[in-house]
Amino acid sequence: MAQAISLAKKGWYSTHPNPRVGCVLVRDEQIIAQGWHQYAGQGHAEVNALAELGANAIANNSALGATAYVTLEPCSHFGKTPPCSNALIDAGIKRVVIAMVDPNPLVSGNGVKRLQENGLEVKTGVLEMEARALNPGFIQRMVSKRPRVRCKMAMSLDGRTAMASGESKWITAADAREDVQRLRAESSVILTGIGTVIADDPSMNVRSQRYADDKRQPDRFILDTQLRMSAQAKMLSLPGKTLIAAAQGCQQSMQQKVLELESQGAGIHFLPVQKLSTDETSVSLPAMMLLMAELQYNEVLLEAGATLSGAMLQAGFVDELIIYMAPHLMGSEARGLFNLPGLDTMSKRINLHIQDIRAVGRDFRITAKPEIIAS
Repeated sequence: MAQAISLAKKGWYSTHPNPRVGCVLVRDEQIIAQGWHQYAGQGHAEVNALAELGANAIANNSALGATAYVTLEPCSHFGKTPPCSNALIDAGIKRVVIAMVDPNPLVSGNGVKRLQENGLEVKTGVLEMEARALNPGFIQRMVSKRPRVRCKMAMSLDGRTAMASGESKWITAADAREDVQRLRAESSVILTGIGTVIADDPSMNVRSQRYADDKRQPDRFILDTQLRMSAQAKMLSLPGKTLIAAAQGCQQSMQQKVLELESQGAGIHFLPVQKLSTDETSVSLPAMMLLMAELQYNEVLLEAGATLSGAMLQAGFVDELIIYMAPHLMGSEARGLFNLPGLDTMSKRINLHIQDIRAVGRDFRITAKPEIIAS
């Protein structure tokens, strides 16, 4: 099973929206084949392992009597590919060892049941914790109906993200920026606000040769309540999808702007609005998160300014903070890390569980999880 988990990690950057899965076939205490899921729409781990035995593995009984070790319960439904449980049954597998039951309601328990009904011995729960760590976003989307959100920020030692003028390039050094490329490659989508797009005209893509994949770029998702996005924005000319969440009223009042953006390939979703403060409204964050789940996003990387990042944190939608801290001071006039209105007493503070602190080149990366957040 440890080998199957290692195989699943080979699809770490490429399987979205599907889970990362590995499979090892064993007979007479020898590995006879192995496989992993590589891209959505292509063969699943079990099918790829069987394929390693040859195109006629089923006809030649190449897997007859073998045991399959798989990190996630074999699927039992028809999606973009046929059920993996059927492939294992047809190949003559006699025993299936499963790390964890699939949280997907379409599969959960049904794959195990189908295998057992066809006479296969099934064991579950082997290295389950390690298997769960492969797919935290997929599991959360299936269980909680929302994706997992990582909030990435960069700051100086005194907690500043930009000078008062807005100048922010570069707070961190090259090693930290390369590490952000890794975070982007791991993600299904990168979320930011229109303020960041207007100020920086960012690419919001994976550019590092170490992590870039010709077949997949994470989507870009822009929260743009008043539909201020320019049809000439750089990201609209780059590979990958750009989606925009705007207020429902924009659909009628800004039809020409909608057509311009759609002509450049943008996908626009109109959502209800909510008040962030007495003088500021935004696209509804709960509605946006529900939409992201419907779009099958597992892992969201939030790369935004202090307002959106603070609002997401206070709404309880940030599951993990990744903060890069650079060894310099930017002064009291510079901009802060989060806008968190209403935190006027110590009892209202947001506590964090520090998971990891490590040097990344000359900078430090702090990984933390919020402990107490507003509902």
